Amino acid sequence: MEEITKTKEEQKTTAPAEQTDANKDAPAKDAPAKGAAPHQGGRPQRGRGDRSRRTRRVRRPRVRSEFDNKILGIRRVTRVVAGGRRFSFSVTLVLGNGKGQVGVGLGKASDTALAIEKATRDAKKNLITVPLTAEDSIPHESQAKYDASEILLIPTPGKGFKAGSAPRTVLELAGVKHISAKILSRSKNPLNNAQATIAALKKLEPVAYKMKKQEKKPRRRGGKRNENKFSPKKAVAKAVEKVTKKDTK
Repeated sequence: MEEITKTKEEQKTTAPAEQTDANKDAPAKDAPAKGAAPHQGGRPQRGRGDRSRRTRRVRRPRVRSEFDNKILGIRRVTRVVAGGRRFSFSVTLVLGNGKGQVGVGLGKASDTALAIEKATRDAKKNLITVPLTAEDSIPHESQAKYDASEILLIPTPGKGFKAGSAPRTVLELAGVKHISAKILSRSKNPLNNAQATIAALKKLEPVAYKMKKQEKKPRRRGGKRNENKFSPKKAVAKAVEKVTKKDTK
């Protein structure tokens, strides 16, 4: 029994010695590889690589749209259903670039941001081009009616801008600087007033086109007469000639 216990103790003492000799030849796990940068804090850098070689992404600046917009009004609409009330928002918006293009849009959604986005898209679909003069005015007077709203636009070159409420917003975003706008109706609905202004701007004609209309020759009254057409004067004259011929014979 004593011999068996001695052999077991000898095996235990010799095994760790053999492992230490084998581990001397193998490289350490935490040792940095050849050519790698030394790491700090005793921890290896995994998957980072050389930071000096990495290129940073350059953020491109956002391109600003040429169109400016202005909200005429936001309304909260309530609809009563079986389960309770449902709320939605209605947005009226004017869009223009200040260079002759302008449009009015309407958007409805359950969220305000979504309603504004819809109104912007609607305004872009309904853009019109205003024929501006060299003095940033309109070529002639224009009057239009939309639903209960009626508006009159008068050009005032060199006298400035006189307008209020929704027509002022529409004309400013259209780029008109010398004009006078008068609301002839009693309606205070901003959407109807804005649409009436757009209708009046649609009626405008460029100066050159209007001058061509005025230079057209007037029509002839009557024109060429048909010789075969019956005339009572000619009939009387022929009858008188026949009578005179008979008397001479």
